[in-house]
Amino acid sequence: MDARDRAHPLGGVTVSGQATPVPESLLARTVFASLGGIVEIAAVNATGTWRLADVSVGGFLAARSGEMARLLDGIRAVGRFGAPAMAIADELGYLREHPVTSASLLLWSGAVTGVPQPLGRLEEPEVVRRMCRMGADLQSTCFLEALTAAAITARVEPGEGAERIADLLRTACDLADATGRSSAETVFRMWRVARLPATLRLGSGAPEWGKAGYRAYDERLERLLAPWV
Repeated sequence: MDARDRAHPLGGVTVSGQATPVPESLLARTVFASLGGIVEIAAVNATGTWRLADVSVGGFLAARSGEMARLLDGIRAVGRFGAPAMAIADELGYLREHPVTSASLLLWSGAVTGVPQPLGRLEEPEVVRRMCRMGADLQSTCFLEALTAAAITARVEPGEGAERIADLLRTACDLADATGRSSAETVFRMWRVARLPATLRLGSGAPEWGKAGYRAYDERLERLLAPWV
């Protein structure tokens, strides 16, 4: 490998100036991991108490089965994922009954709250609620990035893919925070500021076709999610 060999933001590696294909399984895993974070956070928010003992992921999913079905169908279409890639959603285990821990919420929220002392304070409702707020913003932004990367890698045209991604993001935001605080417009604008400059700068390592894809999706998504009045 030489000086041109480096990771690029689409998940592949540039080797001797040539971008390797991004494995479909990696793209799918990234999408479903962020969706898993959204589901856990949504299930905690749905309690209204922010006490982890009150959380039922299975109960939450049963109550939102229609939304989850639309999410999975939309993800399949956006990434053009086959059955093995879609099976990763079940393998990760986030989309069925399981306990939600303070450690996982700390992960989903990027540890912005830090680890309070004593450690047991991490499960206090006010700390849990704050982790959920941060986690909803962060995981929704990661979800948008993962969907966009999957669509670009699958060479889905922005005119087709952006509509689906916008719908998926709206649904995910409604799940993560029913108050509307983490709206699709807010998440889109956070994604554009936090993600695109590093991807699109000179020397970022992203392939030119990937950069062109991100610019095209940004333009389409802006029209759909954050149009100028």
